[in-house]
Amino acid sequence: MNSIIEIKDVTWRRDDKTILEDVNWKVNPGEHWAVLGLNGSGKTTLLNMINGYIWPTKGQVSVLGHRFGEVDLRDLRKSIGWVSSSLQERIYANERTQHVVISGKHASIGLYEKPTEDDYAQAVMWMKQLGCAHLYDRVYQGCSQGEKQKILIARALMASPKLLVLDEACNGLDFISREALLKSIQELAVSPDAPHILFVTHHIEEIVPDFTHTVLIRRGTVFASGRTSDVLSSSVLSDFFETPVEVNWRNNRAWLTAGNDSSNIE
Repeated sequence: MNSIIEIKDVTWRRDDKTILEDVNWKVNPGEHWAVLGLNGSGKTTLLNMINGYIWPTKGQVSVLGHRFGEVDLRDLRKSIGWVSSSLQERIYANERTQHVVISGKHASIGLYEKPTEDDYAQAVMWMKQLGCAHLYDRVYQGCSQGEKQKILIARALMASPKLLVLDEACNGLDFISREALLKSIQELAVSPDAPHILFVTHHIEEIVPDFTHTVLIRRGTVFASGRTSDVLSSSVLSDFFETPVEVNWRNNRAWLTAGNDSSNIE
């Protein structure tokens, strides 16, 4: 396919309010992207459009080589994994972790079909890759916030998606849990069988090195997009946040400070 995501001149209006306006964005094969924007910037609306839950008021959308209007969106969604902190609340509290993972194969909340030995083996494989195999047979409710996110990512991978959307996956995590989850995401991104990943956040320090491209969303428009090293600069982000900020790079990750303040913006 020529592109993983291609959005051309897309506008979306709800009632009399414009949520997205003249959005142009392209994700090429082999690229992992970070999507950065403040709350209310239009990130979730953009994700809903990529997943085919809403239709553009104007413009064209193609995902995984399929143009909207020429593909059954229900079939397309089977190739897209979406993980968000809100999904945690929908999982049955007393479900065993391996069953939560296996349920991703059927895109269901809860497991209604008897798993096969291959299902269990695949669940273990993904749990090992994400560093959470020690949670096998644990009750989901008894897992920490970070552990639950790893379980949900493993669940999304059970369906062998071609595109994986991680929507503010680190939301609510403490520093230690966040870094553990980011390490697992980075290891997933560099694995040979990894899907294309969109990592959605409003914290630049969460953008790990293998997210080589970043798009900035502000007030429903694309403010900037391109190589992460170019986009996450002091000048670009000062304009983006409309306040003076300084970007410092450590271990191939960008860290943000406000003006002369040495504390990280969280």
